[in-house]
Amino acid sequence: MSDSPKPLDSSRRTAIGLTCAAGAVGTVAVAIPFVSTLAPSEKAKAAGAPVEVDIAGMKPGELKRVEWRGKPVWVVRRTPEMLESLKKTDDKVADPNSLRTAYPTPDYAKNEYRSIKPEYLVVVGICSHLGCSPIDKFEGGGDPSLPADWAGGFLCPCHGSTFDLAGRVFKNKPAPDNLEVPPHMYLSDTRLLIGDDKKA
Repeated sequence: MSDSPKPLDSSRRTAIGLTCAAGAVGTVAVAIPFVSTLAPSEKAKAAGAPVEVDIAGMKPGELKRVEWRGKPVWVVRRTPEMLESLKKTDDKVADPNSLRTAYPTPDYAKNEYRSIKPEYLVVVGICSHLGCSPIDKFEGGGDPSLPADWAGGFLCPCHGSTFDLAGRVFKNKPAPDNLEVPPHMYLSDTRLLIGDDKKA
């Protein structure tokens, strides 16, 4: 009696082949969704993408709010009076020349206006203390939380930090740093790009 294995008939061979093929297809079908979860979603890509802002219709003294990377960004078109007020706050702010490094200021904004163009201020609207969002207080108007000689700026109502019209924090306030200046550049006189400052 021979111990050699019996050859498989063709129908059995076909069944085994189909089973292996179905298993391979199933493995691929399961793997594709798994692998696709490793790639960033369109929403995630968009969250980090630069944002274009139309500033053509902005009036002097107006603030425009946009969102970049989930953060509020403020674009303020400053009046000549607002720009002039910065000279009055120089000796009252903690970091007048934006030298602190916790929120590094781009070189093009290391000036008295903290901006590329003096007329436009671009800052992230998040207080450097605990991440609250300050409110614009361009005029004092008898607000008890503001000093009598208030020249305009921003107030964080949570803990009382105040910032001037260049986003510089006043001395002896809970906020340790100025408002962050995000990377930005002008695409034209009326178009601003927030999130990128590298010209191609």
